Amino acid sequence: MERIYDEDVCCCALNRIFGFRPRIALALISNLGSASQVFRLKPGELDSLLGKDTGARQMICARTLSEAAEELDMLYGRGYSFIFWGAPGYPQLLEECEDPPVGLYIKSQSTPDEVFGREMSVAVVGTRDVSDYGKEWCRRITGALARSSPAPAIVSGLAIGTDIIAHTTALEAGAPTIAVMATGIDTVYPSRHRETAQRIASTPGCALVTDYPPGTVPLQINFIRRNRIIAGLSRATVLVESKQKGGGMITARLAFSYSRDVYALPGRIDDTHSQGCNLLIKEKVAESILSEKWLVESIGLKFRESPGRKSPTETVKAVYGERYSGSSISMLSRIVLCIKKNRGITIEELAASAGITYKEALEYTALLETDGIISTDLLQRCYIRLK
Repeated sequence: MERIYDEDVCCCALNRIFGFRPRIALALISNLGSASQVFRLKPGELDSLLGKDTGARQMICARTLSEAAEELDMLYGRGYSFIFWGAPGYPQLLEECEDPPVGLYIKSQSTPDEVFGREMSVAVVGTRDVSDYGKEWCRRITGALARSSPAPAIVSGLAIGTDIIAHTTALEAGAPTIAVMATGIDTVYPSRHRETAQRIASTPGCALVTDYPPGTVPLQINFIRRNRIIAGLSRATVLVESKQKGGGMITARLAFSYSRDVYALPGRIDDTHSQGCNLLIKEKVAESILSEKWLVESIGLKFRESPGRKSPTETVKAVYGERYSGSSISMLSRIVLCIKKNRGITIEELAASAGITYKEALEYTALLETDGIISTDLLQRCYIRLK
């Protein structure tokens, strides 16, 4: 019976009761000295503290504690962790925020101290509908952060678009990454990201994190609330792309409210993908990112150049040098350089610029796209994909 009054069990129960109102739970714990004391109060004492909050009042009972104990025993048996507010290992940066979760469910090969105890952590967030410009810069920014010294933990939300690019780029570079989920720790959403989630959970220093109990489904409100954890875990937040409204904007504004550094990638003023970033820069909520090196050094890290980075001409020679003649290599290089200088140039415009026919331009761009050097959209606009 005493097990149900263990602090982890009591915090788990309070997290279930006050998950959407963590400040109430934290105020109770602070005033009474521990979470277990909340459940030892007499009915009259609870009534005086919670007043008309009859729903919460009825849930502060032995049955809720028993369910929480069973839940934690199940999770611990499967290798999950649960860390509660005030306990050793709870993220210090998150604890400094005004509305931290009572507890965090964690899936990781490392201890909470190893996951959250790094000197630096940076959130990389943005729109799900990320453009080719956003994809390129998300990789460049995350790659530069991963190569920097000391390498920070890359924090994001495991969502489609910017988030998953940030996570996978960090993993490929050997940098730690933390995925803050909007579901229970036992549910990966979207399901297409299960493999990446498993890589994160099985890589030392990385972790899947959520404050939602097991079995929680991906409701829209959950994504909005979990953004405070992404911002809270991070000393700096980078917004890659966003419309004027979106989860990335919420995360950036939350980070600013927590007195954390916020950076935004500027974009064209008529591009809806960049309107949110440009707005934050205008409002002085975020600083404009001038380059990878500038960003890394502004955060306070040491910038390191990518050892394997090649110019477009070098890449073309490396890919096609043994397959095509010198004239073809020269034309492919010319096309790639033209696209690099004119992001979004159409195939028709490219043909005119390179002095070749539309059919020839179509053949060259199809070849370059097949080998992953460029990408084209439905309007036949061309973009560089070189890392």
